[in-house]
Amino acid sequence: MVRRGANQPSVGGYNQAVVLDQIRRADGLSRVELAATTGLSAQTVSNICARLLDAGIIEEAGRSAAAAGPGKPRTTLRLVGTSRYAVGVHLDPSVLTFVLLGIDGAVIDSRTRPTPSANDPEHTVRLIVTEIDRLLNTSAVDRDRVVGVGIAAPGPIDAERGIIVDPPNLGGWHRVPLRDAIAEGTGLPVVLDKDVTAAAVAERWNERAPGGMSFAFLYIGIGLGVGLVLGEDIVRGGSGNAGEIGHIPVDPDGPPCACGSRGCVAVSCTPAALVAEAEALGLLATTHADNDPRSIDEALTRLVELAAAGDEGALALLERAAERIARALAVVCNLLDVDRVIIGGPMWHRLAPWLEADIPELLTALLVARGLHHVDVAGTGLGDDVGAIGAACLVLDAALAPQPRSLLLS
Repeated sequence: MVRRGANQPSVGGYNQAVVLDQIRRADGLSRVELAATTGLSAQTVSNICARLLDAGIIEEAGRSAAAAGPGKPRTTLRLVGTSRYAVGVHLDPSVLTFVLLGIDGAVIDSRTRPTPSANDPEHTVRLIVTEIDRLLNTSAVDRDRVVGVGIAAPGPIDAERGIIVDPPNLGGWHRVPLRDAIAEGTGLPVVLDKDVTAAAVAERWNERAPGGMSFAFLYIGIGLGVGLVLGEDIVRGGSGNAGEIGHIPVDPDGPPCACGSRGCVAVSCTPAALVAEAEALGLLATTHADNDPRSIDEALTRLVELAAAGDEGALALLERAAERIARALAVVCNLLDVDRVIIGGPMWHRLAPWLEADIPELLTALLVARGLHHVDVAGTGLGDDVGAIGAACLVLDAALAPQPRSLLLS
């Protein structure tokens, strides 16, 4: 199994990851440019590139004019997208998403399936294994070129052991060893991480702008959470469960929360909370949706359809939701001073037409440093599959991106 902290690469492996990361980010560089951007010697860069060319991971992609001054044209090196692959799986309580990514991050294939009963993890594990096999078979990729499988799942998780630990919206998932079960079923290396962390990794992996930008990814699925990137670092926390915002109070007059407060994110901003509020107001028929993720999903669709039809009650409800979400984001932004907020997840595209316009202005008004530091707010450009794409990027990140901790002496 792929485990963070296990089988750390050597200094040579670290240098190779540095070279690969620079080629990927720039979509191609010459050996001279690689030496300049990495700080490695020309000979080290040449040796690393020779190994990567022999392995078919990079290719020479034509010549470019040399920079000002004498010198022959330089050969550009690019990743070979089909040289290696990674599978990403997003386990959401209402939907399972599967993607196959090339080593360059391009989506080769994707598919979705409704998540089976939340109380039947064994059935869900079997379905995940079956769908991974089907994805690889229909894509006709060489399994020997598949680096591994990434799983994005709701927290809390035991990242070291690869275990799902009683997620609030997966009632039957008590300490389920999901990582090892998928590894055994597929015969592939597997890494498990939180869905919000995976989504943040996807955004960082697909970002072509210079690194160093700090951002928060607000994940909106059956639950809400935040994935964090500060500079070049993914923030996971001491147990791998950073980003839990469910108990941030955002509505002092809101419903009571299990934590003892009122109006927390968990009971005021989640799709289940919005559906419950719509039912209490008579906008939706009571369906006991809070007991079933799939019925919450269906009820949320009916709610946004009412808003699209101009229903004043539905529009007012979504306006209140934008205010509450902005308050939660303000806590995160004021604490961490991020440059940007990205919003996505399985439920986001349905809510975006009403929330996307309001949240930026509401958030700006709540920022302590608003006169000094602007925070951009935008929806993800990766669509509903961002969690699964991020899960696959976890595998690619471990294989390709430089990990400074790998240089620590034992």
